[in-house]
Amino acid sequence: MLVTHTYRREQAVVYAETWAFGRNPAYYNYDGLGGDCTNFVSQCLYAGCGVMNPTPLYGWYYWSANDKTPSWTGVPYLHNFLVRNQGPGPFGHLAQLQDLLPGDIIQLSDGAAHFYHTLLVVQSDGSLPGTFVASHTMDSFLRPLSTYSFGGYRCIHLDGYRQYE
Repeated sequence: MLVTHTYRREQAVVYAETWAFGRNPAYYNYDGLGGDCTNFVSQCLYAGCGVMNPTPLYGWYYWSANDKTPSWTGVPYLHNFLVRNQGPGPFGHLAQLQDLLPGDIIQLSDGAAHFYHTLLVVQSDGSLPGTFVASHTMDSFLRPLSTYSFGGYRCIHLDGYRQYE
């Protein structure tokens, strides 16, 4: 039976703080292969839920550098997984900046349809200058969102996670 649980936001943020300026050796570092930002945020999400979705291709899991889903490391694929997931693992919905909480996600775009960077919210008062994030590729923790250069962004609020019990 698939049971819904509360996403453990604090654990996601603690993980982000622990690994924002380093690399967890349990995961491959994708900095040289297009960036490590979504891999890092997926690790944070996993710290906040502890459940992967083992569905081949369209799930969300990381077993090794060569055995993972596109959603674990790809910006658009993580978005698609989170907002469409009906199975195990984390799930969420598109939200407004003012609705974000620590542990939620922001993805940056060039102003068109190309989203290229994933950030984990670590603190927010609901405003652009009052939102602080963690990220890899350009490693940061408590970096103001307003210091990034971007054409647009989308926000994903994590509603929880599901697991079989």
